[in-house]
Amino acid sequence: MHNGKVGIIGTGWIADMMARTLTGIDPKMKYAVASRTLEKAQQFAAQWGFEKAYGSYRELVEDPEVELVYVATPHSHHYDNSVMAIEAGKPVLCEKAFTANARQADALLNLAHKKGVFITEAIWTRYMPLSAQIRQVMESGIIGQPRLLNASLCYMMEFKERILRPDLCGGALLDLGVYSINFARMYFGKDVVARSTSCVKGTTGMDMYNAISWTYRDGRVANIQSSTMGLCGRIGQICGTEGYIIVDNINCPQKFTVFKDYESIAVYDKPAGQITGYEYQVLASFDAIDRGLMESPYMPHQETLDIMKLMDSLRKEWGVVYPMD
Repeated sequence: MHNGKVGIIGTGWIADMMARTLTGIDPKMKYAVASRTLEKAQQFAAQWGFEKAYGSYRELVEDPEVELVYVATPHSHHYDNSVMAIEAGKPVLCEKAFTANARQADALLNLAHKKGVFITEAIWTRYMPLSAQIRQVMESGIIGQPRLLNASLCYMMEFKERILRPDLCGGALLDLGVYSINFARMYFGKDVVARSTSCVKGTTGMDMYNAISWTYRDGRVANIQSSTMGLCGRIGQICGTEGYIIVDNINCPQKFTVFKDYESIAVYDKPAGQITGYEYQVLASFDAIDRGLMESPYMPHQETLDIMKLMDSLRKEWGVVYPMD
């Protein structure tokens, strides 16, 4: 497997995370970075040791050396930035939430298929070895029959601009809720027959807190929540008839513990030598590109689209509106 040259669009904290990750995988992957101002791109390139710095996104996607474009801009810009890369024939790893809404997601995925260019959503938990291990343990029968799932993700972010602004697709759902939703879908699937939800909106009309309860056809239940108004343990729980699994952080699991009755019987840690947890999505992208795939088996396009549709329907229920709708 070759480690190709990555071009990063955007220079925020998530771009820093990716730069640190690439440093750990193979420094030669740190090829190009683009910002809306050349000065910002140059600062980032100097800080992290990237070869090229561009003052426009277009210059980056048109650079023949770039083998994968990582889109690290706000949710509101993912669609435009990814379209530009796909039009230039460049494979894309696009941060979550994939787009502002399902309409954009559908258009973007159709364009990628039409052009025959790889694109995947960078929801890092989907690509982590530990996530697959949680599933294996859950299905092994050690906790009996799984019946109940709980997942919460909360951060103190109520004054952050990107959370407050509708034009940046603010609110808890696209930023945090997407992890809780993915956690439930990874382990309990999507055969939901009933749901109830609640939402607390902030002054700008964005959802600052939301809670969702799903009932599945076979009687299992998932309760998930996300909040920008305080801290929580970020715990994921999968409860069965004979025991339960506690995942220490659904946003970036470092370990999970298995309980039989109420006794801890096993602890599983993240792989030794894990860099940031971002490396798995990068390696999975290059692996898929090498195999000539249009999507990653870890996060199929249909799943990305279904989750965007689900989030659209939740926002509609709550009356949370973005300009792109």
